[in-house]
Amino acid sequence: MKLFIQFLGKPWVIGLLLIINIFGTIYGYVWYGWQLKETPIQYLIFVPDSPTASLFFVFVLIAFLLKKKWPLIESLAIVTLFKYGIWAVVMNLLVLIVTGDLSWQGYMLMASHGAMAVQGMLYAPYYRFKVWHLLAAAVWTFHNDVIDYLFKMMPRYDVLNLYMMQIGYFTFWLSMISIGIAYILGLRGNRYQVNLPKKWS
Repeated sequence: MKLFIQFLGKPWVIGLLLIINIFGTIYGYVWYGWQLKETPIQYLIFVPDSPTASLFFVFVLIAFLLKKKWPLIESLAIVTLFKYGIWAVVMNLLVLIVTGDLSWQGYMLMASHGAMAVQGMLYAPYYRFKVWHLLAAAVWTFHNDVIDYLFKMMPRYDVLNLYMMQIGYFTFWLSMISIGIAYILGLRGNRYQVNLPKKWS
């Protein structure tokens, strides 16, 4: 495992992941395009949840290549990548259960969002965020839940409209779990860490 984590820190691996995440982020914003056109301007930043999560990770990877540390972005990335990665997988599974069918795009979304959740955690040994960074990420995450489910700005799955209350409840606890995972992997005293060169700041 140690060798694998060190492998993830190689510049060419980070560069490859950066390219993949840039294209994934662009695709995500395009996917939300029709909903963004109908979204009031004050809510725009809160609607495209998954592409914004991958955008956070894009900046984390850029910082790694620059040998810099952007801890607030790291905390936002790990929390939102796990949360919205798992959320999208579960929502597409629900579509499959409710309708008995799922398009190839749905299976693609499940695979890509599952990978989102995993990559955010794999790089945790490189993160150096502090408690206040995680608290800020928690505020962002719960505020996003309020915007999504109180002001009805959540990603739209029309076949699941009857289950919005249950989905909102599930999302709240998924936020709690995501923050807990970020704490365990990014802050806990006995967590596994990569010894970073001194030039990282």
